[in-house]
Amino acid sequence: MTTTLRPSGPLQQTAAGARSRPYEVRVNSRRVGALLLASDTPFGPTVGEIRDLHIDEPDRRRGRATVAALAAEEVLRSWGCRRVRVSVPAAAGGALRMAAALGYVEYSRNMAKELPAAPPELPAGVRARRMTETEYGPWLERAVEAYAEDWSSRGMPREAALAKALADHRESLPQGVHTPGAELSVLEAGGERVGHLWVARKGEDAYVYEVEVAAGHRGRGHGRTLMLLAERTAVAAGHRRLGLQVFAGNTPARSLYDSLGYRTTNVNYAKDLL
Repeated sequence: MTTTLRPSGPLQQTAAGARSRPYEVRVNSRRVGALLLASDTPFGPTVGEIRDLHIDEPDRRRGRATVAALAAEEVLRSWGCRRVRVSVPAAAGGALRMAAALGYVEYSRNMAKELPAAPPELPAGVRARRMTETEYGPWLERAVEAYAEDWSSRGMPREAALAKALADHRESLPQGVHTPGAELSVLEAGGERVGHLWVARKGEDAYVYEVEVAAGHRGRGHGRTLMLLAERTAVAAGHRRLGLQVFAGNTPARSLYDSLGYRTTNVNYAKDLL
């Protein structure tokens, strides 16, 4: 029996070259699953994604998903993609093993925490305040560059990484510090600025878009304090769940989030298409 992909909808394409198309996974003429291929990511049209790959229960554990993923990679290559990404639910053990077997490398994890009704208290001697417009410009420039560098260091082409960083910040902060639903905070201790935090609404939940302790103030517990501030900010806005993304290799941050009760929801992988 032969496993193949068959288009199940029209190819969508933009003037900038972004594409997307749904496919059925078929064994001969029989439908056994589905997936969506897209190169409409903020990274630009050279980075594709395999989304919502699903094999129907009676046909699982027969290698159908593996063949479908390999066929999907071939389609993305034909679109001019040089890299492919997938996001796998943390509970999908079989899919996690398949991604590793096909040469995908973890680049980040999505984590989330159910928040208590009462916000946590901040340690004595610290003060949180809103970021000023004067501070916003320099912060934004550094944030875009740092975010792009994070992606570049994980194999993303520099041009694609910078495109994503610019697009994400432009979309998420259209009105700067006055963007509705976004809170940009500065943490001070002893009269000094020791870190900053960006929390905003994402769907029905709150999300930590950026948290950073200033150089020279690290190793003193300010990272934990900033995360407690994130919880306070989310609870004050009426949210009961707080999410974030942590890049692979950032062991200190991962340990902090684990200790605060965050749990992995999705593991994100990438692979170069040679």
